[in-house]
Amino acid sequence: MNQSKSYRSSFILLTTLFFLWGFITVLVDSLIPRLRELFTLTYFQAGMVQFAFFGAYFLLSIPASYILSKIGYKRGIILGLFTMALGCLLFYPAASYRVFGIFMLAYFILAGGMTILQVAANPYVAVLGSEDGASSRLNLSQAFNSLGTAIAPAVGALFILSDTIKTKDEIAALSETAKEAYLTSEASAVQNPFLGLAVFILMIAGIFFFAKLPKLISETSTGTYADAFKQKNLMLGVLGIFFYVGAEVAIGSYLVNYFLDMNMVDVIKNNSFMRSIAESILNSGLAENDNKAIVGVFVTFYWSGAMIGRFIGSYLTKIMKPGKVLGIFATLAISLIIISISTSGLVSMWSILAVGLFNSIMFPTIFTLAIDGIGELKPKGSGLLCTAIVGGAIIPPLYGKFTDNFGFKVALVFIILCYGYILWYGYRNSKKSMA
Repeated sequence: MNQSKSYRSSFILLTTLFFLWGFITVLVDSLIPRLRELFTLTYFQAGMVQFAFFGAYFLLSIPASYILSKIGYKRGIILGLFTMALGCLLFYPAASYRVFGIFMLAYFILAGGMTILQVAANPYVAVLGSEDGASSRLNLSQAFNSLGTAIAPAVGALFILSDTIKTKDEIAALSETAKEAYLTSEASAVQNPFLGLAVFILMIAGIFFFAKLPKLISETSTGTYADAFKQKNLMLGVLGIFFYVGAEVAIGSYLVNYFLDMNMVDVIKNNSFMRSIAESILNSGLAENDNKAIVGVFVTFYWSGAMIGRFIGSYLTKIMKPGKVLGIFATLAISLIIISISTSGLVSMWSILAVGLFNSIMFPTIFTLAIDGIGELKPKGSGLLCTAIVGGAIIPPLYGKFTDNFGFKVALVFIILCYGYILWYGYRNSKKSMA
């Protein structure tokens, strides 16, 4: 009973980390409009913010797993939190001096701290109980990660985007005194939320410092990466994470353009139910020139579907073989994309949005299937799996290239192939579990 209580309290504590990095990841997106004015950035430079995020996962996941194998999971989590707090604190000089390079360094360090947490927390939650319940636990923790991503936009709008952001022309028209006062105000809008976040993160680090986490994974792994590369199911799982993250981000990144390409604006305006949804989210009437905003509000359903699906998936992976659930969800995702390709209007729109619901369980389920049975190689396996998150930086541009050449609907065949691999991986593990 004591052990069960220890596991439960440790699970709750670790799940706060999932919420935290989900919340911060999306909160930083709220900065982009302010950063463009504060640093007078091009859209390309603003887009480099996301490149810094994925770059941290690609460059630091394997070093993070090495560090964890040397210092242990608890110290690793505390190190990750301190690294995140340092990144948040660096937002202060970045905004004060208005040097974009310092901001990029701050965000890379912040993302680096989240990378350490991902590499540490995912396998730790997976082993925090029975092996049969690993996928269910990780799906539940990831559901709170999605809750963080759902809350963050509202917090960002309230604390970071709560006043009017001037255009470059409007700033140029200000007097030098007024311009300096405006930019100082902009800097403060960036600094204060992240100073608060730094304090909050340090408080969580303090809680982990005094917490007694059960030692479930060897603190000093004797395995090597050469041993990890020999684990066939692990390496197939690395590919699974790569294709999943890439496919999810590719769909989400191009939904607005896809809907505009299908002329969904007129469909929404002419449908009383759809129009009411858009107006309620935008909290205003639909102006003629708000085309991107009108279709953009519906992208919320794609991302929020992940949160709902993970809560459902946490239950399903408890009562069914995780590999089978993964295969079913991948099959449904493929089916919905095929429907979207072969139809038009609201059917095409809602079918592609519904893919988000079935994306939900893929990351945690692939992750737990991949590290199952690799013993002391879990830190290195986790590092390799988190490195594969770089798929989010590679597959979307490829999808965009196919779209340029063949159009959105034909390009979606490329995304179907990504989900096809995940379907095969789930089926393979389902059969292996039965063996």
